[in-house]
Amino acid sequence: MNFGYTLWFGFFGLLIGHLPGAITGAVIGFVFDNLRHSQRKQATPEAGGFIGPLFALLGAVAKSDGRVSEAEIAIAERMMTRMGLDSAQRQQAIASFNAGKQPEFDVAPTIEDLRRWAGLRRDHAFPVLDVVIDTVIAEGNPPPEKMAILHQLAFALRVSDMELMALMAMKGYAWNAGSTGGRGGHNYGGGGYVPPQRNTHGPDPYAVLGIERSADDRAVKRAYRKLISEHHPDRLGDLPEAMRKQAEARASEINAAYERIKAERGFK
Repeated sequence: MNFGYTLWFGFFGLLIGHLPGAITGAVIGFVFDNLRHSQRKQATPEAGGFIGPLFALLGAVAKSDGRVSEAEIAIAERMMTRMGLDSAQRQQAIASFNAGKQPEFDVAPTIEDLRRWAGLRRDHAFPVLDVVIDTVIAEGNPPPEKMAILHQLAFALRVSDMELMALMAMKGYAWNAGSTGGRGGHNYGGGGYVPPQRNTHGPDPYAVLGIERSADDRAVKRAYRKLISEHHPDRLGDLPEAMRKQAEARASEINAAYERIKAERGFK
């Protein structure tokens, strides 16, 4: 922990009130240093702290429709390899994935673990969602059970429906979250559920930027700047290279969408 405030307040206390002032100032400074340390600890994810809960959630998503497919297992195995997990971490990931597959598994504590790990870092929330989405769409248009878990995770990570729709659009899926009904526009267990559909024409550039086609040029530019700042891989800190590469892919999709819209509208 940095003791900058403690030293500065102690020094000024010494100038003003000699030894008693120095002690009082140091105590006040220590309180500020401790508060700053707590905030930084909350805002900075612990390296590797997401492995257990992430793979447990992948297992739960895979099993949520009643069976775990080879495609879903392959995604988990590929992610372990791409993350460069050592032997102990791989065993942890496998054990967590298998735990998540159990019928009695409750996703709520696991999602809370991921929320605490990401803290205030939305740029760490997006890579987690990105990995989970891969499992959600592993077998094509996802069933409501998988989308329900995905939406629960997005809500915990403070990612809006519009942002979640943009992430799905980057993977070539069109989804109107508001069309499903229910509280907050979601009725995953009801007959009105409309799953995300594979867009055969490729990602919709407006959906990727999270805007309507009726948005003016200024809104387009504003949405682009906001997205590219949140998804830029340089902001990811100590995340594994695999998740950094996924962030790079997202940034490429955002840039490509923006270039398509610029070409259509003819602005620079």
